[in-house]
Amino acid sequence: MNETALAVHQTARPQGFPTADHFAFVESAIPDPPVGSALVRNLYWSVDPYHREMMDDLPGGFALDAPLEGRTIGQVVASRTPRLAEGEIVFHRQGWRTHAVVTPEKTRQLPRFDSVPLTAYLSILGGTGLTAYVGLTRVARLQEGEDLFVSAAAGGVGTATGRFARLLGAGRLVGCVGSASKADHLMREVGYDTVFDYHDGPVADLLGKAAPDGIDVFVDNVGGEQLAAAVGALREFGRIVRVGTISQYNTPNAPLPRFNYADIVEKSLRMEGFLVRNYLDLQEELYEFAVPYLQSGRLALDETVVDGFEHIVDAFLGMLHGQNTGKIIVRERTRVPS
Repeated sequence: MNETALAVHQTARPQGFPTADHFAFVESAIPDPPVGSALVRNLYWSVDPYHREMMDDLPGGFALDAPLEGRTIGQVVASRTPRLAEGEIVFHRQGWRTHAVVTPEKTRQLPRFDSVPLTAYLSILGGTGLTAYVGLTRVARLQEGEDLFVSAAAGGVGTATGRFARLLGAGRLVGCVGSASKADHLMREVGYDTVFDYHDGPVADLLGKAAPDGIDVFVDNVGGEQLAAAVGALREFGRIVRVGTISQYNTPNAPLPRFNYADIVEKSLRMEGFLVRNYLDLQEELYEFAVPYLQSGRLALDETVVDGFEHIVDAFLGMLHGQNTGKIIVRERTRVPS
């Protein structure tokens, strides 16, 4: 075990895109767990788009000059509770630090499925995959043969949405991304039929060419121009699943594109947003759905893995600038359980 622990603190509120200057690595002694708790050495860290929202001065946001939080997988290295055995692998939310003191109530013991790596519990089997699964099965109520459009389709939720939609029998899958290489990956590996780069022109025109007969469901991770284009392309009784608004995270005062609000009524469209934390009761259902496909090879992992906790800020900033494909995960440099 290292002699000291490291944690990442946010030191200032960003205006626009954050930079490395908004963070600091803070060293401290490794804490001793009090009675009823355990010390966990963290092994894998998730950095997510919602962390950018948490950086703003909003209720429930990150406090300045304090360790940040995030989804994390770690190993119990010292325990003072019989409910957390030393050596056990657990999921918790005290991320952005090398060590954390946790209680049994704030951890989840991870099931171990044959041939399923631990990183899957932060990607396709974690909050990312659960978001995609809830969006398709509970919010959109996707029906076999329906056509789907996904924005930020090469991100963690976008890749999971495409793979799950294909397994659920979706019809045409259309994605929107920010580079030709990402478009190629989605069509070659994930199962999308058509993917366009939003830099190539007005999104409404690009979507019209990709789905000339319209779409039934739009899974929206971006908002902005993509949302406006989807409203125009949706067929009667179409559904919009609102997952995130990446387009506004760093430019909150940017003007929003206009769309024909009458379409919502005339086409009987439904738009619904959700927070995945309100659907945690579906975690076991996600395992039952996804694990057999992972084990058979019909479902693959889309992950960008960064080695070294010292690179967690770089990984986060790179994600905000679209440098990842699939879920981005930071991994401890030392040998960790797979």
